[in-house]
Amino acid sequence: MLLFPNCKINLGLTILRKREDGFHDLETVFYPIHFTDALEVITNTRSEAVAEFVMTGLKIDGPATDNLCVKAYQLLKKDLPQLPAVKIHLHKTIPTGAGLGGGSADAAFMLKLLNDKFHLNLSTSQLINYALQLGSDCPFFILNKPCFATGRGEKLEEIQLDLSAYQVVLINPRIHINTAWAFSQINPSLPEKPVKEIISQPISSWKDELKNDFEEAVFTAHPQVKMIKEDLYNQGAVYASMSGSGSTVFGIFHKASPFPVKYGAEYFTKIIN
Repeated sequence: MLLFPNCKINLGLTILRKREDGFHDLETVFYPIHFTDALEVITNTRSEAVAEFVMTGLKIDGPATDNLCVKAYQLLKKDLPQLPAVKIHLHKTIPTGAGLGGGSADAAFMLKLLNDKFHLNLSTSQLINYALQLGSDCPFFILNKPCFATGRGEKLEEIQLDLSAYQVVLINPRIHINTAWAFSQINPSLPEKPVKEIISQPISSWKDELKNDFEEAVFTAHPQVKMIKEDLYNQGAVYASMSGSGSTVFGIFHKASPFPVKYGAEYFTKIIN
């Protein structure tokens, strides 16, 4: 079975407070973007290995056992020992450490793929509970629809938001942002206006009100990320922001005004129409 895990962007991201468990309460809107990895799983009848893992495409450092797809399989296998041995092939095209949730998407789609392929009959609620054990962003990809997110990002409320009239441009300067470092730079505070309220306004108003709290620290440490955002606005973006804790910056453009790509090979550029 073959699935194509897609990425997401954050529309607004406010860090409200640090919790006693070490996590942070936040509010954001997750919006799915059709830019994907490829994930294939087949039953393995020729090996004693429980989960053989092969990855192609973009390189991810670390052993295969640390990959979230393998961890997703192991998580289900622990509760559902009837799961057969499998071969997993992940082809990576979504950059890692980029604020796009690519690893979280791979993990969530792995859960959904195993559920469908092996007829596990897990409910959406059960899949979300498993996904949360793999990462705060993972539950969103079980639903994979525009959602207002609170808590760690796991409390999800589906919202009506359609950006199909626009094209989204993703620019990544190939800088890996450590999420723990990014959170350590934040002084949490309550916003003047909640993200959910701003997102309901016309997109033309987002520029002045819809903020990502991680931008200040990342822009200071990596000025080229700030320059990308400024450049997107200079080229006509209706709205531009860093996604997640970075370093990807996205711009939302009217389709009637094609984006003039001018970034070199040192940048990763993707246009989603």
